[in-house]
Amino acid sequence: MFSRILLASDGSAHAVRATKNAAYLAEGRKESIVTVLYSVDGSTSKSDVLKEVSKDILVQKRRERLGDTESILKERNVSYEIKIIKGDPGPAIVKYANENQFDIVVIGSRGLNGLQEMVLGSVSHKVAKRAHCPVLIVK
Repeated sequence: MFSRILLASDGSAHAVRATKNAAYLAEGRKESIVTVLYSVDGSTSKSDVLKEVSKDILVQKRRERLGDTESILKERNVSYEIKIIKGDPGPAIVKYANENQFDIVVIGSRGLNGLQEMVLGSVSHKVAKRAHCPVLIVK
């Protein structure tokens, strides 16, 4: 059904729930691959660079944030790859999804209330609105 699955993840509890759903979509399908996309925004990127001395350590720490995500995908024998990109998460995820022709995007929802979502906007809403493929938003 879905061969190319994009999982937007930042390692949060919401992203871990989304991982379980992405794994379910890919489980038992040899042709399916999950691309785990971690979009590092500008402020996080600057903060990380100031704290770390080595680029290798910085990359390692970012991958560690995705540890639970990797564990779930490994446990369920799902093929996956990890991509770490820089940029504001909403637009960066949309751009990556549209440029790489995924069958579906799976993303967690932070559960903002109506006012917060109206003022701040939500990443999942931005992705759902602009991606050229189906989007599964996991609560």
